[in-house]
Amino acid sequence: MSFDREALREAVETHGKVVRVVIAGIKGSSPREVGASMLVWKDGQSDTIGGGTLEYQAAEAARRQMQPSRLSHHALGPDMGQCCGGAVSLVSEIYDTASLARLEGTVIARPVAQSSEADTLTGSHTQPMAIKRVLARSRAQGVTPEPQLIEGWMIEPIREPTRNLWIWGAGHVGRALVDVLAPLPDLAITWVDTGPERFPDSIPNGVTAVPVAKPAELVPHAPRDAEHLVLTYSHNLDLELCNRLLLHDFHFAGLIGSATKWARFRSRLAALGHPHERISRITCPIGNPDLGKHPQMIAVGVAAQLLRPARQNELKKDLSA
Repeated sequence: MSFDREALREAVETHGKVVRVVIAGIKGSSPREVGASMLVWKDGQSDTIGGGTLEYQAAEAARRQMQPSRLSHHALGPDMGQCCGGAVSLVSEIYDTASLARLEGTVIARPVAQSSEADTLTGSHTQPMAIKRVLARSRAQGVTPEPQLIEGWMIEPIREPTRNLWIWGAGHVGRALVDVLAPLPDLAITWVDTGPERFPDSIPNGVTAVPVAKPAELVPHAPRDAEHLVLTYSHNLDLELCNRLLLHDFHFAGLIGSATKWARFRSRLAALGHPHERISRITCPIGNPDLGKHPQMIAVGVAAQLLRPARQNELKKDLSA
């Protein structure tokens, strides 16, 4: 997980004062991992740290919070009656326009205050040597640190999507896919169709909508390690996109359609000069046919296919072969 500065900025612009609550440490079983976070404001919240009672109590405490930062510890079983047998440490920080402007760089490191029933202990503002070493390694070697609490300082990398996903088509399935995939933290989504009227009025954060009369001409602008989902309204456009992708390169390419459609596409792509082994790099059909043909069901199946670690490892092996 990582620090989503853009989501925080949007929340502050919309709601004013916002408290960001992040899991800073865990012992034993925990509903979410270190770095999982939520944003809380006066009459709402977004994202989740999980845990039901843990999240409810943390959100209520955040709305009452007065100090800029707060470190608290929670035994999930004894304190909250949850089945998880572990303990969780939470960092809760108040953000407004001024404090948001101070968030710079690719790694956010800051001291936090520890709160207990007896007193409030403010952590040292002198950066510990351990933090300096982590930051130096990040700058010199490009090593992205894991979210962690070190000697009273919380350190988190700024969210930078690691996977480029291009979705070709803004019809029912394209819209369902964007709804399912846009909230995921590691995806930068480029969404392409033939005109602005093809897109919904509201585009989710992290999604770049690109209306263009001839979508296939955008293929050379896609990173060669991008992943592609081809599901336009036109079989001819789908075919041209597949042709251009095979000429360009990709990490993964999936085409919506039946076995019959794919058989015809394989024949036509071969006639365009693409060898069989290269054509076979395109996956068709996509998703899980057992889930049915409802757009949301297709989207769920495709999302699972994209996110399955074993599948990603297979794709990497294919590229290195």
